[in-house]
Amino acid sequence: MVRALFPGTFDPIHYGHIDIAERAARLFDEVVMAVYDKPLKSLTFTPEERIALVTEAFKDNPKIKVTGYSGLTVEFARKIDADVIVRGLRVFSDFEFEFRMALANHRLASDIEIVALITAEEHTFLSSSTVKEIAMLNGDVSSMVPPHVHGALKEKVSHMDDGHSPPNALRD
Repeated sequence: MVRALFPGTFDPIHYGHIDIAERAARLFDEVVMAVYDKPLKSLTFTPEERIALVTEAFKDNPKIKVTGYSGLTVEFARKIDADVIVRGLRVFSDFEFEFRMALANHRLASDIEIVALITAEEHTFLSSSTVKEIAMLNGDVSSMVPPHVHGALKEKVSHMDDGHSPPNALRD
């Protein structure tokens, strides 16, 4: 059995992530969606909320499991006996980041392969940051995320302060 690890913050999960995970599930016997608990970036959803959103997204796919994790990704991959780490590539700038990360992970764990899947064309613009920013500006993200994530985003946004500004420039 070949187990693949698909790590990320998934804050929130969107159709680009789902596309990569489902395609990975066609290639590997099992895909473990690993929700990283404490990244070095600002999060909208708690680890528990993100795990619940990811779990709901894949509830009908028995080949995809969901768990949380912390620490080094390659150490977690070893802990769950993953043979492969799956990453998604959207745009050229992703390649440089993922290439450097793959080399570092290979240095730490040469027995674990890194596989990068190129996202479907209709998802190339998607990022969790973009989805959150559009949602914070009361834009429609229903074509970018599953309905349960859309609802969770609406709920989160409704509880934010009026003075909260989105991090990027879609409001400009």
